[in-house]
Amino acid sequence: MTDTPPPATPSTPAPRRKQPEDLRSHRWYGVKDLRSFGHRSRTAQMGFSRDDYLGKPVIAILNTWSDMNSCHTHFKQRVEEVKRGVWQRGGFPVEIPAMSLGEAFQKPTTMLYRNLLAMEAEELIRSYPADGVVLMGGCDKTTPGLVMGALAMNLPTIFVPAGPMLRGDYKGSVLGSGSDTWKYWAELRAGNITEDDWQEVEDGIARSAGTCMTMGTASTMTSAAEVLGLTLPGASSIPAVDSRHAMMATHTGKRIVDMVWEDLKPLDLLTPASFDNAVTAVLGLGGSTNAIVHLIAMARRAGVPLDLARFDELARSTPVIANLRPGGKYLMEDFYYAGGLRAFLREMGPLIDGSQRTCNGLTLGENIADATTYNADVIRPRSEALLESGGLAVLHGNLAPSGAVIKPAAMEPHLRKHTGPAVVFRNYDDLAARIDSPELVVTKDSVIVLQSAGPQGAPGMPEWGQLPIPQKLLKEGVRDMVRISDARMSGTSYGACVLHVTPESHVGGPLALVRDGDLVTLDIEARRIDMAVSDEEIAKRRADWQKPIPKFSRGYGVMFLKHVQQADTGCDFDFLAPDYAEGAGQGEPEIH
Repeated sequence: MTDTPPPATPSTPAPRRKQPEDLRSHRWYGVKDLRSFGHRSRTAQMGFSRDDYLGKPVIAILNTWSDMNSCHTHFKQRVEEVKRGVWQRGGFPVEIPAMSLGEAFQKPTTMLYRNLLAMEAEELIRSYPADGVVLMGGCDKTTPGLVMGALAMNLPTIFVPAGPMLRGDYKGSVLGSGSDTWKYWAELRAGNITEDDWQEVEDGIARSAGTCMTMGTASTMTSAAEVLGLTLPGASSIPAVDSRHAMMATHTGKRIVDMVWEDLKPLDLLTPASFDNAVTAVLGLGGSTNAIVHLIAMARRAGVPLDLARFDELARSTPVIANLRPGGKYLMEDFYYAGGLRAFLREMGPLIDGSQRTCNGLTLGENIADATTYNADVIRPRSEALLESGGLAVLHGNLAPSGAVIKPAAMEPHLRKHTGPAVVFRNYDDLAARIDSPELVVTKDSVIVLQSAGPQGAPGMPEWGQLPIPQKLLKEGVRDMVRISDARMSGTSYGACVLHVTPESHVGGPLALVRDGDLVTLDIEARRIDMAVSDEEIAKRRADWQKPIPKFSRGYGVMFLKHVQQADTGCDFDFLAPDYAEGAGQGEPEIH
């Protein structure tokens, strides 16, 4: 009745299996020289004898567990289950801690550090005797960060998704991560609930290990990883604390050993069609707008062309069939019991290219052939979709020459075409200081604009894009307005929020030139976002614009500001994004 992964058995054996002397780790352990003596003696120091590891695949388990990452609290146990599978299949598991990006705690945003995790993952894999890699992540940026790093090395790799947490609970009502936080925060600010009510929401909204149980960025990205073929089938849907999640971890440990012998690598799996599958799945799930930035970055690391235009093209023909919050009714636990991602993909039918290979040696179509939907209200047939199309929309106009994004499924329909006067906030501090002021000149028809919230401006492009509705309008019953920024928005958020405006205001994009009172028009059908300001006036304002002072003067922050790219190209670093990577992961330098 549930989405338990099928056995990880390749449909056809690889034409040639590696021999022990072909293993990458042989360079560390198998040769007869002084340096190998050192490697073996230090391994003995840890209590292992030669027959534990010599001539066996060394599996690096990159674990993003941390006491400051509440989504990954079960990873201490899960890593032992991955190791168990590796041992059972005849491999040698080594756990390597990797930077943990705890979405709930890290300021100003984990997005500032996604590329740092990608760099760390790449260098850990490069510098240690790894033959294969298990990536353990799930909390928002850990999935793209780990995958980006692993793609650069291109060793046999499987991803272990953290899995969603259990449903939240408040006075008998089901709570969803993020979505209900914003909902009840608005009611508190409007005076409709008490501080005691608010604390009950606080105590009941996150009840177990695991990622957000709405279709937020975490479940969006782990689902995308599964569709790309980087996880065992069904892995992304299993709740974190379900015993089947532990089984999946052990199956993963077994499978990665086989993948090493078969030399099955991620770049053998990732193609333009597999990325189209991932984008289509994200759209059909009503997934997070953050997936656009991450999938573009991941595709570029794989040498696959993917841009905003392709997202919009697929969005116009992809129905939203997963009835999941924030755009729908249910939560990830319900999704799993309804059949999970495998059932969802089967319901998507010909929109998914089932010929694409996956890490268990089967095609995607083979992996979902026996999937069944058990609740047709959670996973809708395409004939009864929540939306016929438009899970995401890419906008252009004189406010976003290089593009912006919005999630039409999560906004009030009457705002799909709207014109109103801009109410501009220079930065987040300005917003926090004035948004609830009784003197703020704003109506329900106004368009709220936040500047300096992009990759360089914030810095790091935080999830500030669900801009708060002014308190005085909340008290009048207003719950949605058009809001525009160069920030991102949590995948658990909702509202008529235009995001990822590119170029960002901090580098002189047109968003920096908007003034209070400028008429701004959002038109979803036309895919436009424009301000009613003449080209001549825009040119005059640009001539008067002054470049802001950099936010960092030392350390990683300086490197970030110098090298981060804009949202439309994935916010990767220019020296890592493979404009040069015509053979990404191919030319690993010899390590002595």
